[in-house]
Amino acid sequence: MPLKTLLRRWEWTTLFALAAFGVLFFLENSLKTATGYGTVDLQSAQTAMDFKRIFAAWIARQHSATAGFSLGFDYLFMLLYGFSFFYSGIIAREAFAAKKGLARRLLNYLALVPLAGALADAVENALEFSMMTNGPTDELAQLAFTATNAKMICFYIGLALLAAAIAGFFKLRAPRKDEDE
Repeated sequence: MPLKTLLRRWEWTTLFALAAFGVLFFLENSLKTATGYGTVDLQSAQTAMDFKRIFAAWIARQHSATAGFSLGFDYLFMLLYGFSFFYSGIIAREAFAAKKGLARRLLNYLALVPLAGALADAVENALEFSMMTNGPTDELAQLAFTATNAKMICFYIGLALLAAAIAGFFKLRAPRKDEDE
């Protein structure tokens, strides 16, 4: 993929991911203010009783609708942050490991980690929705908690790649010495 196309895709996916995060942040704060629990609180729930406590707080129709919409909208956010972080890894690779070698190969593999994180996020949301509609169990709660932990590790790696991509963006956009002469 040409560098210009890569940079443009990265810019747009990052911009839309930030916008989607803003929507989720607003929904989260509204839900947490109204009920004491937000969808993020599901991520720290480890037992069926933890989930039941949160779901009971959302019993009112508007709260359960907000929670359901937030969980559904999160799927769009997953795609956006997954690809934003993936493109971040590719930009970091092009900026800081242009030649073949171990660093380039490592950045290739690291670029895939956020996509795995988005997949773990999808599993987490599916398990949470399943518990919301069919009732929570300790086994499903533990699976969701494990998926959350995997997602968070991948997300932090993605944030590191994003920071490297921001630095790499300016390095790649800067005029080269051989072009000036």
